[in-house]
Formats: sequence, C-alpha cells, structure tokens
Amino acid sequence: MAGGTALILALDSSTAACTAALFADDGTLLGARDEVIGRGHAERLVPMIEELLADAAGGEAPNDILVGVGPGSFTGLRVALAAAHGLAIGWDAILHGMPSLALLAASAPGDEPIVAALAGGHGELFVQSFDRAPFAATSEVANLAPADAAAAFPAGLAVGSGAAALVEARGSGEALDLVPSARHALRLPPELRTLPAKPQYIRSPDARPKAA
Repeated sequence: MAGGTALILALDSSTAACTAALFADDGTLLGARDEVIGRGHAERLVPMIEELLADAAGGEAPNDILVGVGPGSFTGLRVALAAAHGLAIGWDAILHGMPSLALLAASAPGDEPIVAALAGGHGELFVQSFDRAPFAATSEVANLAPADAAAAFPAGLAVGSGAAALVEARGSGEALDLVPSARHALRLPPELRTLPAKPQYIRSPDARPKAA
C-alpha cells in the first residue's frame, strides 16, 4: 500500500442505489460514490469501484471489503455479494458483511432512535429499529405489512423506501426517503461489520422452480 496505509472498501447495492466508499484503516474517508440507478447494478457497480480506487487510492487494492448483505432487492444483493467475493479473491482481501438496514439507518441525519424501512414484495416492508447514540440494533429484522410494522416500531423517524408507508399507517412521525450510503459504513459498531458475507433475504423469493 502507498505510504503503508491499509484500505477498507465498503459497498452496497441492496436498494435502488449503488454505493461504494474507500477508507484508510484509521477510518478516514478517502472517497465515495453514490448513484441511484434503479436497475442495472450489475453493469455499474464494478466500474464504480474501479473509478473510486483510481481516484482515491491510485489504483491500490483494499485489504478489507465490507459488503451489504440485506435485506433488500434479491438481484441487487446478489450483484454486490458476487462482486465482493470476486474482488476479495483477486485481491486476497478479508471479506465481511454488514446489514443493509443498519447502513441505511447510519446514513440518516441526527442521533435519535430510528426505524429503517425498505419496501419489500407484496406490499410488505423490511423493518428494523436502531439507537444511534451509540449506534446499536434494538430489534430483529421483520418483514411485515405497513399496519403491523406501524404497531411494532414506534420510533418517530422512519427512513428508506418504505418509510412513507409506515408513517402513513401509523398516522404520526417523520418519513425520509433515503438510500444507504457506504460512506457511513464505519459508523456501524464492530459486531455489525463482521457478519458472514452471505445474503439475508428474510423472505422467500417470488420466483419458484417449476414442478417436474
């Protein structure tokens, strides 16, 4: 590494966004990319990472990779995880996972308790609550209809693509339609940055294999 500095790459494509960030091993943010693209994660994520490394590290390869493991878009999760595994092999880098809902919560302004809510399939939401001073998960991840999520998750601030539906069902609170940003990955405590790099789908995919 240039100057003897180890590098940490964080990435996530569990939502409509592709996001990647590069950190020095002391936590200094060296560069980041955030693009809301909706579809096309497979075509955009790796070129984005290449651009980031060229601009922020002179093309140096990271020592550690941190990838969002969901829940979120089935396709987006597979894209990020496949890229992270491939890059880790090529760079001989250490690979860990982080919860995408935790990254979403860490990307929101403020330090009050928060609920992260992503729109899932069939009108349901992926939801999880967090404290942020210090940052910690205060519930398990759930996959619920908006009315059930509203009853189970009372935090006033909701963020993510499902936030508006949750707040509307509750009849109170504030909704911010945010996407996760990898530039906030190191706000997560160590226990949320050392997960296995395996997808957390939470619900079964809609596609089913045809019966023989």
